[in-house]
Amino acid sequence: MPIVLARFHDPHHAETVLVKSACPNDPGDQEDGVVMGTPQEGASSTGPAHPGDIGRRVAQRRRELGLTREEAAARGGLAPGYFEYVETRPAVLQADALTRLADTLRTSVSYLLGADAGLPPGIAGAKSAHTALEELPAGECWERLSAAGIGRVVLSTPVGPEAVPVNFRTFENEVVYRTAAGGVLAKVGGEPVALEVDSIDYALGEGWSVLLSGTAELIDDPGTVRRLEEEANPHPWAGGSRNVWVRIHVTRISGRATHARGAPPSL
Repeated sequence: MPIVLARFHDPHHAETVLVKSACPNDPGDQEDGVVMGTPQEGASSTGPAHPGDIGRRVAQRRRELGLTREEAAARGGLAPGYFEYVETRPAVLQADALTRLADTLRTSVSYLLGADAGLPPGIAGAKSAHTALEELPAGECWERLSAAGIGRVVLSTPVGPEAVPVNFRTFENEVVYRTAAGGVLAKVGGEPVALEVDSIDYALGEGWSVLLSGTAELIDDPGTVRRLEEEANPHPWAGGSRNVWVRIHVTRISGRATHARGAPPSL
């Protein structure tokens, strides 16, 4: 099968890396991908519409650490364009490249390869002897929730307690979400509920969890709904019509974080 080889020299480590890619029109393209490398000088930085799983995991982990591509490259002693290359192109990286990326991103090669997919959370196990647990003040809890995301609403139903995942947003010290009419999440008006949100690094055994409780209220004022749509729309991932707005009047909030001893939480 036709192969295109290019060389990239990393001046920081005086090494040359081979880039192997199949010709785009070759029927055997699916068998080979990029082994390791970075865009050639002058090449377009626009990658394919669907980067590979490794690229998505690298990008996700980098964002979890709050690093730009340039900052991540500097941390690992890599060329500035390397992370853009890995994150925007389907790639199969050699073992040394994967190890270097994992070290740079403070994670494991198994995580980058997706070995944890489908496993129960925390299956790798935290090294408790090397981690510390701390209580998060209320202000920091709200700060962590402000990025929005997915949480679990805990509520009572006729068949017992349930925890239902939702996309949420914070708005004026309250939590709002959208749901479908007739569902359990739309029947909580006036009821006590709780919301749990967390972020966990399974490879390092680090993470945080925030738990809040309060009273749920259905929002039916058109003006308030319009304002929320403009300023705090959680954009539910689930399909279908989700036009019932609910807010939680928070009466209690607490959080905890676990991290390596002597270091602040990385998430």
